[in-house]
Amino acid sequence: MPLYRDHAIVLRTQKLGEADRIITLFTKEHGRIKAVAKGVRRTKSRFGARLEPASYVDLQLYTGRTFDTITQVVSIENYGDVLSSDYQSWTVASAILEAAERFTLAEHEPALQQFILVSGSLKALAEKKYDASLILDAYLLRSLAVAGYAPSLTLCSRCDAPGPHKFFSLQGGGSVCPTCKPSASAAPSQATLDLMAHLLTGDWEQAVRSESKNRNEASGLIAAYLQWHLERGLRSLPLVERISRG
Repeated sequence: MPLYRDHAIVLRTQKLGEADRIITLFTKEHGRIKAVAKGVRRTKSRFGARLEPASYVDLQLYTGRTFDTITQVVSIENYGDVLSSDYQSWTVASAILEAAERFTLAEHEPALQQFILVSGSLKALAEKKYDASLILDAYLLRSLAVAGYAPSLTLCSRCDAPGPHKFFSLQGGGSVCPTCKPSASAAPSQATLDLMAHLLTGDWEQAVRSESKNRNEASGLIAAYLQWHLERGLRSLPLVERISRG
């Protein structure tokens, strides 16, 4: 059977039979795939510990009819081992992994930009480069942008009138002027919209200067905007919000 190699991030695992697992992988060159790892639940497994969620691996697989089969695994970075020691970091990582699966609906469809976003976000989270909630919100905004759903934060999303604008509409695509404002629009502070713009463009110098009230407001807007475009929210996000705001 045809063999291939790729770098991948483990998104999640499922039990299969008595000793195997189905591993959902986000690969660099082949997109999201599901593969069988045989015997990994046995204590003497050669690579079971390398295939835990948030692991970054180099692996070899052969193509099967239903699932591909993993034959070799080399660990590149075990982000999961580092992040699991901190509950907030782990819940943020879980939200990133869940979102990555949602943003890659078609299997075996390359999504290099999304892969770079996921791997970069997990690396920043493991290295504690920035506040965990900021890393998550930056990842979600950029993933939405890659998927074609970038919120407008300076121009009116309906008529392109230059801003800044006071109102933000989920269904309207972001900032809206008073003329185009739908009835259910939010009215976030300008500092919150500025923070979202900084996260979207990667201006961390400005983002880290933001106040907690603006971070909380931005997180709420981003979560609502994500839910609107994905048609349902992420299971992990409520846990993240309770921790970061508690």
